[in-house]
Amino acid sequence: MQRVLKVMMRWVPAVVLAVGCLWAVGALYFDFPVRVLRVPAAVLLVVAMVVARVRWRREWVRWMGAWLVMFGLVLGWWLTLKPSHERVWQADVVELPWAEVEGDVVTVHNIRNCDYRSVSDYTVRWETRAYRLSRLTGVSLAINYWGSPYMAHPIASFEFADMPPLAFSIETRKEVGEGYSAVGGLYRQFELVCLAADERDVLRVRTNYREGEDVYFYHLNMKPEAVRERFMEYLATMNGIRETPRWYNAVTTNCTTAIRAQRPAAERLPWDWRVLVNGYGDEMLYELGAIDRGMPFGELRAKSRINGVAREAGDAPDFSVRIRAGLPGYGGAATP
Repeated sequence: MQRVLKVMMRWVPAVVLAVGCLWAVGALYFDFPVRVLRVPAAVLLVVAMVVARVRWRREWVRWMGAWLVMFGLVLGWWLTLKPSHERVWQADVVELPWAEVEGDVVTVHNIRNCDYRSVSDYTVRWETRAYRLSRLTGVSLAINYWGSPYMAHPIASFEFADMPPLAFSIETRKEVGEGYSAVGGLYRQFELVCLAADERDVLRVRTNYREGEDVYFYHLNMKPEAVRERFMEYLATMNGIRETPRWYNAVTTNCTTAIRAQRPAAERLPWDWRVLVNGYGDEMLYELGAIDRGMPFGELRAKSRINGVAREAGDAPDFSVRIRAGLPGYGGAATP
């Protein structure tokens, strides 16, 4: 046992540091400010690590110390990178939404309402709408899959008695020519954005135009006061990002963890592995009783897929009514 402990004390720190240095190579490759020097900088770090390992192969304290210095230098530089609102953004994220609250009235500016002809061909409209908190009736959650069953994208949609639903999507704010990268998302590649959008925009682009994507739509079981609290949390997040840019991170600050972080720490749900592997988020909500439990989860999930009805609805003015009609939890009726 004593021998095992000695081996672990020697090699566990080395493995941890090796993983850290691997991260540092990625940081140079993805985030080095001079694009043409990204590959050379990453290669140079790998070479330096190999040289240190070969030179002090019998002196593990020295080569580990050298690796620690390299990792520390890269980490220190990386932490100086700052997010910005001043970039050449794609047309669908050019504007940042923000809200004003005056008593019962909430005025939301820069609500996105795109008119799509294809995924890449669309006309962007930025609208200002006024909502009354006293007319807030409920909230639904769309869960969007684009490939892997393990990962998904949640979109919260708040419903009002006298206005179309207002959807919020926390996601990456992409620059012109930039595409999402799961590995790049671990670094400082993307700023965070909290979009406010019309459902016909933010849902329909996923159900009707992007190939290979599935959207499941669930009514959340919440008391009116809880719905209002969640709505105000999204407004606070939206305004906060507009005031102070934030980095997106695929693990720590993504579309799901950012939602959880909106709530005061003492009021958050207990941590669950499905917050990170969020493709199972609807299953977690089912177990918590947050969505309809009047049938087995598999049956509920099958009935909650809205791709077909969304395609039939197209750009109809009553798109939101049509996608809700007959879904579990809505009682056959739908809010406008």
